[in-house]
Amino acid sequence: MIINPAERLLSVAEYYFSSKLRELAGLRAQGKDIINLGIGSPDLSPADEVVEELDQWARQPASHGYQSYTGLPELRKAISHWLEEMYDVQFDPSSEILPLIGSKEGIMHISMAFLNPGDKVLVPDPGYPTYAAVSNLVQAETVTYYLDDTRDWIIDLEHLKTLPLDEVKLMWLNYPNMPTGMKGSMEQFKAVIDLARQHRFLIVNDNPYSMLFEGRKQSIFQIEGARGVCLELNSMSKSHNMAGWRIGWVSGESDYIQTVLKVKSNMDSGMFMPVQKAATKALSLGQTWFQGLSNRYAERRKVAMEILRLLGCDLNSAQGGMFVWGKAPPHIHSVEKWIDELIHEAGVFITPGFIFGSKGRRYVRISLCSEEDVLADALARIKTYLVK
Repeated sequence: MIINPAERLLSVAEYYFSSKLRELAGLRAQGKDIINLGIGSPDLSPADEVVEELDQWARQPASHGYQSYTGLPELRKAISHWLEEMYDVQFDPSSEILPLIGSKEGIMHISMAFLNPGDKVLVPDPGYPTYAAVSNLVQAETVTYYLDDTRDWIIDLEHLKTLPLDEVKLMWLNYPNMPTGMKGSMEQFKAVIDLARQHRFLIVNDNPYSMLFEGRKQSIFQIEGARGVCLELNSMSKSHNMAGWRIGWVSGESDYIQTVLKVKSNMDSGMFMPVQKAATKALSLGQTWFQGLSNRYAERRKVAMEILRLLGCDLNSAQGGMFVWGKAPPHIHSVEKWIDELIHEAGVFITPGFIFGSKGRRYVRISLCSEEDVLADALARIKTYLVK
C-alpha cells in the first residue's frame, strides 16, 4: 500500500472466524475432511412461502430501484405487529422501528450515532466479539463487565457496580445470551435499567435468539421504565433461517431511532424491496414456525451435548438456543491447542470460548447448524479420536 491504514484499525484484529475458516479451507484443499461445528450460520431454509414471496417480487421490473432508508411501511407494520404478538410490547411503526441490513449493521450504526472518541462502553465477558471491535473502531473505550459462571451466566451485579458507571455512555446487553445459551432473567434486566437511569447511560439489548427458547419470549421492553434508557436489536437471521438475507431492526423511542437514522441514511441506499416483502411474509408465520424450529434444534442439541460430555466437558442442561456451551475438562491446559488437536486428529472443529472473553477461556461451543447425520458423524470421529 502507498498509504498507511487508519489508526483506528490498530486496535482491531481480524475476526477469529475469518482466519479460522481460511485455515479450514486450506486443510480441505489438501484433501482433509473437516466437519465445521463452529459457525452459527443456519443450514435450514426459510419457509417456502417466504422464498416464493421473494421470487414473485424479484420478477417485477418496478422492484429493483432504490428504497426508503426507513424500509417499506408494510414491513415496519409487520415488525410492530410481531413485537406485540411475541413480546406484548407496542411500538409505533412510523417512528419507533428502523429496519436494518442485519443487526450487526445496527451495532455499528448505534455506536457511530452515540459514541465519541474516548466514551466508555460496557461490553460483556463472555460476549459477542463485535461489541468490543466496533467500540474500538469508533475509538471508544471498552469497559468489561462479567457474567457470573457460577449463577447461570447472569450479570455479576456486584462487579458491575464497581465500574465507573458515571462515565459510561452505552452498555451492550445480550439475553438470551450467546455464547452461554442462558436465558437470563427479568430481575437482572430491571437491575441494569435502574443503574442506567441512575447513571444516565443507554442500554442496547441484542436480542436475536429469544425465539429459539421455550417459554415466554423475552424483550427488555417488558420491564417498566426501559423505554427511556433502552434500544433493542432483533434479527431474522437465526429465528427465520435468513442469515444471508441480512434483515434486522432496532426498536425504541423515536428520538433514539431518528439519531440512528442519521447514520444509516449516509451509509446505505435502502434494502432490496423483494427482501422486505419476503421479510413481511416471514413475520406472519406465527408460533407454529418457531415451535418446529425449536424442536429441530432440540434434537441436534442432544447429539452436541453427547459430543461435549464424551470429551469430558461440564454442561449446564438448562441452556437453549442454537449453540451448546461447555467447560473443558481440568486436564486440558490450553483450550486453543486442544481445538487444533481436534481439527487435525479428529477432523472436527468446535469454537474455543476464549474468543468471547477471559471468562470463556476454559469453555468451548458447538453450533447446532448442521444436520443430525453430520453431528452423528462428528460424534463417531470423536469416539475414534479418544481411543487412539
